Amino acid sequence: MSTSTPASVPTPSDEARTRRSERRAWYMYDWAQSVFTTSVITVFLGPYLTALAEGGAGADGRISVFGWMITPASLYPYATSLSVLLQLVLLPALGAVADTSGRKRELLGVTAYLGAFSTMGLYFVHGDRYLLGAGLFVVANVAFGASIVVANSFLPDLASEDERDAVSSRGWAMGYLGGALLLTLNLVLFLGHESLGLEEGHAVRICMVSAGVWWAVFTVIPLARLRNRREGSLDAPVRRISVGRSFTQLWQTVKSLRAYPRTLLFLVAYVLFNDGIQTVIGFSATFADQALGLDQSVQIGTILMVQFVAFGGALLLGAIARRFGAKKTILGSLVVWTAVVAVAPVLQEGAAAQFFALGFFIAIVLGGTQALSRSLFSHLIPKGKEAEYFGLYEISDKGSAFLGALVLGVVLDATGGDYRLAILSMVVFFVLGFVLLLVIDIPAAIRAAGNRVPEKL
Repeated sequence: MSTSTPASVPTPSDEARTRRSERRAWYMYDWAQSVFTTSVITVFLGPYLTALAEGGAGADGRISVFGWMITPASLYPYATSLSVLLQLVLLPALGAVADTSGRKRELLGVTAYLGAFSTMGLYFVHGDRYLLGAGLFVVANVAFGASIVVANSFLPDLASEDERDAVSSRGWAMGYLGGALLLTLNLVLFLGHESLGLEEGHAVRICMVSAGVWWAVFTVIPLARLRNRREGSLDAPVRRISVGRSFTQLWQTVKSLRAYPRTLLFLVAYVLFNDGIQTVIGFSATFADQALGLDQSVQIGTILMVQFVAFGGALLLGAIARRFGAKKTILGSLVVWTAVVAVAPVLQEGAAAQFFALGFFIAIVLGGTQALSRSLFSHLIPKGKEAEYFGLYEISDKGSAFLGALVLGVVLDATGGDYRLAILSMVVFFVLGFVLLLVIDIPAAIRAAGNRVPEKL
């Protein structure tokens, strides 16, 4: 009698190969979506949309948004705020949908392609169509955040407790590399638009549509290879998506955080130090301009350098985490962030090399801090609640975006526009985040969530 394994039953080696294939596909979603942040949000959309709004302003210098009169310069910030507000409401509910329906892959496809096609639609934003541009951006940014929630929720399925730091870091590194490559091509097109016979606005629209196309094309890979994993068995029936039930479950999830106080404390720590990170990155160009008097070519060069170096930095911090643990590595990165913010105010005016060097140190810790925070949080989630909790994690990211800007604005107002003191004020976010993370008993938090404690923390 033959004792060979039936062909229909996957062997452990088959499962391992499938898992490796899924990981590579998951990395490609970071590669796919990162271009929306780098090319659209960071570089092109804000100035372009503002310029269109200024061109459509009336004699009083204001534009009408469905009867609400605002200044052209405020259109893009208001659109950003609206998209963040919608994310705060929708992302946790989407996580509940993903967990209860068993259709993570399908939801990843819907959210990713909604974002990608909305981004492609920016090509048609010209002339007086600034409201169309603002609307498309709101949809694209909400869809972008939603797709990140679903994609992050795959991490516990794809990596064991001891593998997650490395897997998360590789994905983050791929995102930086993909974003840097397309941004490089887009900047070549933008800076050489006259030699190509293109108007500047047309070149910008081509750059933005390229981000949508890139996002859509490379999303095919994770959708083709990632698998849904449902409660109990892969053969279990798929639940019907019910938004009402998902909001009910979301409320239960929020209430359940009382049973996981250390997980909640980690989210608070993440809100603080991630807010510092986002504010420093978001206002770095303004700091270079206002405080250091550096021109746009220096800023663009630094942006490109940061993208490419952050690729290696994420891998480096992932390797350090494998040796010393994610918590210690994040704490070390926060020391570097604190030092960077403390040094920034003493940079000399016009010193491009100094600004470039500071950007280099930021790039080393930028991706690793965020990648390891993602992997560390994945250990603190009760099984079966991955997407819901990553929804809370994502709104901790999005919801904190206004705190640093608020503090920065208050300091600028109090000091008569001193950007050096304003950027120094960000130290408080890194110090408080460091202290809170330091006092959290991570092994106890992991055990409380019902998960195995990895060897290195």
